[in-house]
Parts: sequence; structure tokens; C-alpha cells
Amino acid sequence: MSFSDDYLSQLKTFATRCPLPRIRNLHLPPRLSPGDSRAEFCALELEDGSIGLTYVLLGDTLEKLHSDIDHLNLPGADSLTVAYGYAQDVGIAKTVGFAAANALSRCLFDRAGFRPNPCADSIGEMNPQAGEQIGMIGHFKPLLGRVTQSGARLTIIEMKAELVGEHDGYRVTLDGTELEQCTKILSTGTLLLNDTLDRMLGYCRNAQWLALLGPTAGCLPDALFARGVTLLGGNWITDGPAYIAALRSGEPTSAHSYKFALNPANYPGFDALLQCIR
Repeated sequence: MSFSDDYLSQLKTFATRCPLPRIRNLHLPPRLSPGDSRAEFCALELEDGSIGLTYVLLGDTLEKLHSDIDHLNLPGADSLTVAYGYAQDVGIAKTVGFAAANALSRCLFDRAGFRPNPCADSIGEMNPQAGEQIGMIGHFKPLLGRVTQSGARLTIIEMKAELVGEHDGYRVTLDGTELEQCTKILSTGTLLLNDTLDRMLGYCRNAQWLALLGPTAGCLPDALFARGVTLLGGNWITDGPAYIAALRSGEPTSAHSYKFALNPANYPGFDALLQCIR
């Protein structure tokens, strides 16, 4: 089965244990200039205050959401039914579905009393060393210096042909097979949305360390750990109303959340969380 099938199956099991909150609303960032990082994510809020994030800059997703949001009839909708949209191949139903699924994950964490510790390391505890062959899926421009300054050799896999070539301290290619030579790999959480997850993870089978990072990576990690991911790093929202207000106005949201990192050692597992539901 695909990751989406496994993930949604877990949420369906969660729904058999207790009633799930319905959707309160979907909150969108403002229409900003192309490339503006303040407009990268939307937030789906449940009636209990749980919030799930997802990336909205794939193709014209954000513009379609702004145009169609009133027609989606999300306020009051069944959250699990909307989450099933994540299983679709493309479109805003997939984006909104993933946000709903991530909001239900947060709901499960809160009901089970699970709160991950903050992680201040921007590269997810990679600890790059001189001479290591490190791969990066997606162009994490703010993180490049942390890797290249260590003396590691960095290869970035991109989908944008205009970025291909040799750069100062790293190389960009479209060829995912080059990840097979990497011992450590860092990936954007957008991999969970663009239908490349299973293919790219196949190229990562020789990696000893594989992290998915970013606000989009707010999902249950069990099915990812089973596929070889060793760390999932997302954003834990600490003040929902303030976070939403900042997101909707295009202001920084970092004061209202913190970064966390889950791995098989510090994550109790889905079954254990179910047993703790209050």
C-alpha cells in the first residue's frame, strides 16, 4: 500500500476509538509575490483547536484555494472524510486532505498526552562530517551553509531544470539515482504531497540517516519509519489563534510554534498512543 493508504488507515482506526472533531475552517496565507516564503503553508483548524499544516505552492494550488475556498464547504465538515482526499493523485482535495489528516494527527497527540520536545537543530540532527556524501531532496537554501561548511560533499536533487549545475560547495541534478551513493539524506516534507515519495525513498535505501523536514511533515510517522525514514521534523503549534492570525496576515509564525524531531527512539508509536487516549 502507499503511504497515504497507511496514514489514512491509522486515522480511520483513531476514529473508531472516539468521536473526531469536525472542521472549523481552512486558513490561507495572503496572495503574495512569487517566491515569498510567507505564503508557503495553509492551516486547517478543527473544532477542538487542533491545527494541521500543508504546503500550498505546488503549481497553482494557492490561487485555486483562494478562488474555491467558499465552494469547499469546509466549516462543519467531517474531518476524516475530508482527510480521505489526500489519497487523490493531484488537486486541492489532496492538499486540503493532507492538512486535515495532519490536524487529526495533532488531535491524536493531544488526546494521548504526547508532546514532542523542541529541536533547535535546523538540519534535523544530521551532524554532517567532512568527506561524507550527503543528499538533499529539494533546494533548502537556508540550510546549505550548515552542510557545505562541514566539508561534506552535497548533492541536491531538484525538479527545476534551471537550478541544475555545479555551485559553490554543492551540485544540483535531476537524477534521483545519485541518492544511492549518499549516507545521509535530508528531504523537504513536500515529498509527501507531490507524488514522488515512494520513488524517491527507493533511491534512499542505502542511507543510514534519512530525514523529512518542514511544517508539512506534521503527520503520524509510523508508516514513514517503516519505509526507512529515520527522523521526521515538523512544527508544533503552541498558540493556535496567534499562529492563524500571523499566517493569514503574512506575518512570521515562528513565535507561535517550535520545531520538533521524531525518531523511532523518542516516538511511542501509534498503538501506544491509542492506549493513552483520554
